[in-house]
Amino acid sequence: MNIFWHRRDLRTVDNAGLSAASRDGSVLPIYIYDPDLFKKIGARQQAFWLAGVQALKTIYQERDSDLLVRIGSPADIIPELVDEYDIETVYCNSHYRPGRRTRRQHVERELAASDASLDARTDHVLVDPGRLDSSYTSHSQFHRDWETVPKRGPYDAPDADRLIGISDGKTIAVPDVDISLPPAGPEAAAKRFDRFCNQALFQYNDMRDDLPAAVENPTTSVSRLSPYISGGMIGIRSLWNRTQNLADSVSGRERRNAEKFPYELSWREQNYHLLYYNPDLAVENYNEFPNQMQWREDEDDFNAWTAGETGYPLVDAGMRQLNQEGYIHNRPRQVVASFLSKHLLIDWRRGARYFTKQLIDHDYASNYGNWQWIASTGTDSVDVRIFDPVSQMAKYDDGAAFVRHYVPELSDVPTEEIIEWPTLNHGKRNRLCPEYAEPIVDRNNGYERAQKRFERALGKR
Repeated sequence: MNIFWHRRDLRTVDNAGLSAASRDGSVLPIYIYDPDLFKKIGARQQAFWLAGVQALKTIYQERDSDLLVRIGSPADIIPELVDEYDIETVYCNSHYRPGRRTRRQHVERELAASDASLDARTDHVLVDPGRLDSSYTSHSQFHRDWETVPKRGPYDAPDADRLIGISDGKTIAVPDVDISLPPAGPEAAAKRFDRFCNQALFQYNDMRDDLPAAVENPTTSVSRLSPYISGGMIGIRSLWNRTQNLADSVSGRERRNAEKFPYELSWREQNYHLLYYNPDLAVENYNEFPNQMQWREDEDDFNAWTAGETGYPLVDAGMRQLNQEGYIHNRPRQVVASFLSKHLLIDWRRGARYFTKQLIDHDYASNYGNWQWIASTGTDSVDVRIFDPVSQMAKYDDGAAFVRHYVPELSDVPTEEIIEWPTLNHGKRNRLCPEYAEPIVDRNNGYERAQKRFERALGKR
């Protein structure tokens, strides 16, 4: 008899460790709520994941089994279950966050005193990071090597007769949070993925940065699968295999559109590769500057950024979407991160921690890897990349639909004036919309200050 230890893999379909456990014998599925680990993520994501645990428990119950849910330290609980159920092997999936690595190591040490062993499988990524070189200077170099590694298809769910027939009444209540959460669990994830493949995949490359479409009909532009991916409610092989097959089934523009989604998964893979070889990715610059970087510590500016009150319409719309929904579209996600780390020169780690608190799709590797890329401390091939919030809005929200949706104060302001808001003089802004924020930094001065500060840190001045 084997245990399968669910962690960030709240599903039975396309689960590498669960599949291996069921091939090896009968399976007792368990989930351990570790308060010390859970407090490292925001309350919103905690609630979404716990709703996913309840959905997974229902799946097992419908198959005449159950998910054993326990609270505490895995290193204490798993050896007790091993003794109680006479377990031969504890299966799990490899995870790369330092805290999860440490907990797995603690479990392995405790099991060393028994006859049971721990077997961890590659599941969270398509390619085991250990199969690749330890570092790459750009995403294109990473992608070149990563693409050559064969990628298997999804695993089937285990047969019901492989699941131990138990009934366990213990669970963990889903706490109330300050936003409405999407439905959680594998079934909800599968429905959303079906909708994406049926409606948006074949125009994904053309529409993924279209902010008006993201407001008017999100299902025609982006997948909105990120909360389910981060919670392991859908398997990465399922995403890759189906979208790649669909891309291969068409040609021309449809193929170029469809191929973009599986390509984007390679960015996630690179972030996990970075974390695998750099476990301090969340706290240390991946690329250290020759000279010390002088970050600003301005609480008023940081608070204005978190509140969506910077006087930069696209930045504020993005931050308000984050605060209201626990999600932020990828284009403004990049813009708000650049604005904090470049125009305001506030340490990227503060922004990344705020994202961790607010997001329901927070992913440890992607959050910190992408923040470092934006902050010019990561793997970007450009020394100092600065997103201009004005030109970004003119390009991706030229009718101001996204901004008007999240910044209703500007609803009656002409579109061109919304786009150019940070460059207008104070008197004109006051006449157009006195209740909206004044820009907290001059557009050109902020850009030039960031350029100089980063170039000094890089030893170029």
